[in-house]
Amino acid sequence: MPRYTLTREQIVRTAMDLLDREGLEGLNMRALGEGLGSAATAMYWHVGSKEHLIELAADAAWQEIPLPDLATVNWRAAAASMATELRAMMVRHPWLLQAFGSHLLYGPGKARHDDHGLAIFEGAGFAGESADQAAATVLTYVLGNALGDAASAAFRRKLSREGGNPDDQWRESLAGVRELASQFPRLRARLDNPAADYGAAPEGSFAFGLQAVLDGLEKELKRQSADARSSARATAPHRLRIPARR
Repeated sequence: MPRYTLTREQIVRTAMDLLDREGLEGLNMRALGEGLGSAATAMYWHVGSKEHLIELAADAAWQEIPLPDLATVNWRAAAASMATELRAMMVRHPWLLQAFGSHLLYGPGKARHDDHGLAIFEGAGFAGESADQAAATVLTYVLGNALGDAASAAFRRKLSREGGNPDDQWRESLAGVRELASQFPRLRARLDNPAADYGAAPEGSFAFGLQAVLDGLEKELKRQSADARSSARATAPHRLRIPARR
């Protein structure tokens, strides 16, 4: 494919596919050029550098998250929708968590996501710093929950690079984990549960935790509202009551 037929969007989309399969360690301009049928030099012409390409790919991933219409849903439903969609995006692109540690990932896509998140919590009644804290609380919960999937994907890629059958190596690695866990009574009782897998959790754990987070934020919102009413009463000017003349 000649250089002039390429677009930045094509390069970014192909880079995302490569990152999804191989992670950050598998992305290089030569492999990307092969996927596009073009020379590696053409990649640099369109995106400048590998680091900039990762930033573009990350921002394209943030753009995938649909934003709920705040005129038609309440704040809890909107916050739950964005959190669920964010987690789904992180599971599709596990390399994104990897990239947070080595790149400053902030472009129009993430700014769009963050601004809408703040709008949700401001609409709920959080003000100023409290809205930022509420948004950050939900965001960090989602990122922490998605870490297990990202870790599993990275570990499987590592096994594949080392040669042999990655599924067999995965089972062998887990055998050692199970042997260690069997020495502890509560872990031993859970060895046959799905949650015993590396980085896994019981089904429904994400929804369970998200509802707990939102319950906590709703309780905090009510507390702040009560404090504001109490403060307003305390600072209201005292009115002197004059007895009526008889």
